Parts: sequence; C-alpha cells; structure tokens
Amino acid sequence: MLDHGAAPPAEDTTVPTARKTSGLSALTRRKPVEDLVAEGGQGEGGSLRRSLSMWQLTMISIGATLGTGIFVVLGEAVPEAGPAVTLAFVFAGLTALFSALSYAELAGTIPVAGSSYSYAYATMGELVAWVCGWCLMLEYGVSVAAVAVGWGDYLNELLDGTIGVTLPETLSAPPGDGGVFNLPALIVVVLAMLFLLGGARESARANTIMVGVKIAALVLFCAVGFMGFKSGNYSDFMPLGIGSVGAAGAILFFSYIGFDAASTAGEEAKDPKRDLPRAIMLSLVIVTALYVLVAAVAVGAWDWKKFAGSEASLAAIMNDVTGQSFWGTLLAAGAVISIASVVLTVLYGQTRILFAMSRDGLVPKVFGKVDARTGTPRVNTLIVSLLCGVLAAVVPLGELVNATSIGTLFAFALVNIAVVVLRYTRKDMERSFKVPFGPVFPVLGFLCCGYSMYSLDLITWAYFGAWMAAGLVFYFLYGMRRSRLATAPALAEAPAEK
Repeated sequence: MLDHGAAPPAEDTTVPTARKTSGLSALTRRKPVEDLVAEGGQGEGGSLRRSLSMWQLTMISIGATLGTGIFVVLGEAVPEAGPAVTLAFVFAGLTALFSALSYAELAGTIPVAGSSYSYAYATMGELVAWVCGWCLMLEYGVSVAAVAVGWGDYLNELLDGTIGVTLPETLSAPPGDGGVFNLPALIVVVLAMLFLLGGARESARANTIMVGVKIAALVLFCAVGFMGFKSGNYSDFMPLGIGSVGAAGAILFFSYIGFDAASTAGEEAKDPKRDLPRAIMLSLVIVTALYVLVAAVAVGAWDWKKFAGSEASLAAIMNDVTGQSFWGTLLAAGAVISIASVVLTVLYGQTRILFAMSRDGLVPKVFGKVDARTGTPRVNTLIVSLLCGVLAAVVPLGELVNATSIGTLFAFALVNIAVVVLRYTRKDMERSFKVPFGPVFPVLGFLCCGYSMYSLDLITWAYFGAWMAAGLVFYFLYGMRRSRLATAPALAEAPAEK
C-alpha cells in the first residue's frame, strides 16, 4: 500500500519478482495496516460474510468467557485463596480490563480475523506476530479442550438428577483423575463443530440463546445460594496470605479468556470499526460483575475448604442449601448449555485466527480455504475441532488451564505493546476508540500480565517454553520461507519514520 503522504508512482506494467529477505530484516518485516484491512474476509476459493451485529459480537465475547471460571475453575481457585477469591476475581478482571482497552483500540483500527496476531504483524514484525499467533493457538485451541473436560462433570449431574444414570468415571473423567477417555468432552467439541459448519450467523444465533440460558442459571444460583449465606465463612478472609490472591488471580485469569473473541470476528462484523470496541468492553463489564457476585455468594454459602477437588461446586451448593436435588439438577442443565457455548465461541475464534495466518502464508493454505456456499472455513473447522476433541479426551484439566493462562497472558502483553507502538508510528490513523491516559493503561496492562505470568508455577513455564520452542522450529522451517512477505516482499512495510 502507498503511504498517504506520498505521490502515486508512474504506472508499471512489469511483473514484480520476489526477492528473498534474510537475517533481521526477514524477522522484523511488517505487514501494512492498510493491506491487513483490505484483505478482510478474503480466503482461498471464497470470502467470509459480514453478517454479525454489535449485539451478536457482544454475545460471542460473553459466550467465550462466561461460564468457565465459575462452573469449572472455581473449585481450583478457592483452595488457593480462601474467601479472598472474590478479590482474586477482581484482580484478574483488572488485568483483563487494561488489556481489553488495548484490544478495543486495535480492533477498531485493524478490524481483521487475526486478532492480536495481526496487530503484532502490523507493529512489531513477523517473528513477534508468529510468536503471538502461536500463543493464540495455545489460548484458543487448548482452552477449548480445557473447558470441554469440565462439561462431563455437569453432564453427569444432569443425568443423575433426571434419569438416575451417570456415565462411568473411566469415560467421563480425564486421565489422571480416574478416567481413561473423556467421551463427553469429545462430544461437546463435535457438537460445536457442527454448529460452526452451518455458518457464522447461524452459530451466533445459537450462541445468543445459550448465553441467555447461562446468565439465567447464574442469577438463579445467586438467588438460591444467598438463602444459605453464612457470614462466618468470611471471618478468616485471607487465611493463606495476600500472596495467595495473586496466585489465585493468575489461575482465574483463565476465566476471562474470551473477551477478545469478538476481535476474531472482525472480518464477519457488519460495522467492525464501531461495533468491535463496544462489544469487547461491554462483554467484560457484564462478565466481571457476574463472576464477583457468584463467587461471593458461593463462598458465603460453603466453607472454602469444601471446594477442593470439586468441579461442579455450584450445583452441590444449591443441593446443600435447599436440601433438594432439583435445584442442583436445574443448575447443572444451565452449566451444560453454558460450557457448550464457551466451546462453540472459542473454537470459532481459533479457526478464524488460523484463517488469517494461512492467508499470510505462515501456516498451510488448507486453513484459509472458504466454502463458497456457507462462507466458512470448513476444512479448517474440521481439522481444529477433531484435534481439540482428542486433546480434551486425553489430557488432565489442571495442566490445560495453566498452560492456557500463560499463553493468553503473553499474547495480551504483546497487544498492550502494540497499542503504544502504533500510537507513535502511525499517529495519522483514524481510531474509532482510544485507550484513555495515553500509554499509561497499556503499560499497566503489560505489567499486570507480567505479574500474573510470574505467579504461575515453574512447571507451567516449562510447558510454555516447550510450546514456544516447537513454534519457533515450525516458523524457521516452514513459515519464514513461505510467508507472503517473503515471496512478495513489496508488500512489506518499510520502517516508519519517527
């Protein structure tokens, strides 16, 4: 693309030949923002369709976020922080807020399917973009599996409360927790895949219905759980020290993964520059309010030590408070729908990120093929869904949650940097939303992400290091040479003048 301030060159009818870039210039080559936006929706054999409204985008973000932390991860976070888990939710929410502001600015400026991968490509170069995209594969792809693992617990609650039958532990729990093959986890991923194959608009409608059900289920829990509220459960508010709040907050950050899902729909939104920032911020506010409220009621109704090892704690709390299994069964039904919604929307985000990376040549072209009839990347969806389904069936939840958190935090940290870089290198760009207080909030977002990463265990860092090493090997052996900026370097953006 031409710089806006430059005069158009004389027409050249010669066919440009690709010249190889090497060394540092190859790793730092950037893709112009104008090219990223101009390519929006274009794929191999067809184009994505712009059919999503602001309300549907908001529901996508809420669908990808709301449910996981409350219905699944609460049982892991409460033993870490005790009643102070409510503060841990607030801390994780603030960490997400700073990053959400940065996402909102970049989503309104660069409304493309690649999300933070594309933002990094336009600001920090190809290598950083690849690292960010590789982290997003960890964030979206692995979190689909992690969420799906918890679906089986609530499915068993529902089956037990309705027909008195449950799936055997060997087929409903992950390996390491008594299971051999988590069949429900595979089933929910396949169901989400079938919705996505039908088209973005159809999937968004189904998700909106499921989001309404999950919000109703959580409001119902608060109403019933409050009847069993005991102030004595808060008498020792921080039994494990203030450091435990940070540790629990790092775990609970997993609960906020998904607010950025709307940014992956940038090429299917009707008015992305206006609607994406609004959808991201509105979804985060709604989710944070519900998380804190539900956590406060849950700890008030149950002694915090009882949460250890419970992955269906909300249903158990309702049964204890009422003395009847009906309410727990009703909540379990809401949780089954809620977690299915998370799987659907997060899986959607993963396929769209791979779609953008494929268009840039960094991953195989098969991920960029679009079905002309449905306007969806069908082969991409099939491959990703089957991989995530198998992963969900055989890998324990705890390791998945922590590995996903660190990948997400790293990607979010890069988004905060990207905002500052783009502010200084492209001051002339039109921005439908701007992060307030200049670089202060992005810097705070970066620091919060860094602190949360620091709070994670060494074993989590080891998994992350192994994932990054594998990603770099793939990039240098495949992506670096096949990148569109390598085969058509005229597309690369020259370093911006200061």
